[in-house]
Amino acid sequence: MARVWDKFLSEQDKVHLEAVGESSAVGFGTRPAMLLIDNYTSAVGEDVPLMEAIKQGKGAIGEVAWRALSAQVELLDVFRALDLPVVHVTGMAFGNVPGWSYCVAHPEERGALRGPVEMRTAGYEIVEPVAPTPREFTITKVAPSAFWGTPLIGLLNFLDVDTLVVVGESTSGCVRASVVDAVSNRFRVIVAEEGCYDRHEASHAINLFDLNQKYADVISIAEVIEHLDQTYRLDTSLLPVGSSAQAPGS
Repeated sequence: MARVWDKFLSEQDKVHLEAVGESSAVGFGTRPAMLLIDNYTSAVGEDVPLMEAIKQGKGAIGEVAWRALSAQVELLDVFRALDLPVVHVTGMAFGNVPGWSYCVAHPEERGALRGPVEMRTAGYEIVEPVAPTPREFTITKVAPSAFWGTPLIGLLNFLDVDTLVVVGESTSGCVRASVVDAVSNRFRVIVAEEGCYDRHEASHAINLFDLNQKYADVISIAEVIEHLDQTYRLDTSLLPVGSSAQAPGS
């Protein structure tokens, strides 16, 4: 089966992979949760090509993000129909504690720590297609990993979660950092390929490859839904009208 990273692998990479074989599958545990990372407005931008999107903000990703969001909605519908935990993660530019932020390396920016909360949260609103419901959890972070300096590990333990199904952006940044920390904290990790996105195609593809080799199972959203259906017997009548998520064979 062709993978998104195939065209970026060198001949030596391919020979090595053939020699050592496939990496061992992580697999699902008994209690999955969906983790949606950094689907916020300033990163998503408008549904236009990248070079158009950055005219509104240099961090915007554009149409690639919107394509991934559409895939996320398909999976999110299933998690909601099955009443499985859903956790959203977004940022806060300067946090609530001095020094608890990216800007600690830039002394000239520290004055912004005393700014109003509206300034510290602007651009970090989660976009509407995947906006949290009142029954879902939202965590703010000030570092690449969703685990660093947040209550995420405690929340997941309280919910008896042992498996994280991860989507979001950027694949090479906050998604990767969160996956590595999840594995370090002994969670099984499934990365839903179509639900992840990045500004650069090569970074996206190679980081998916590397995560699949070392830390997680990178599989399609269809495969995730198939597992959830086989495990929990998805009742498609509980899905929103017009949802593209369907149980296999329905």
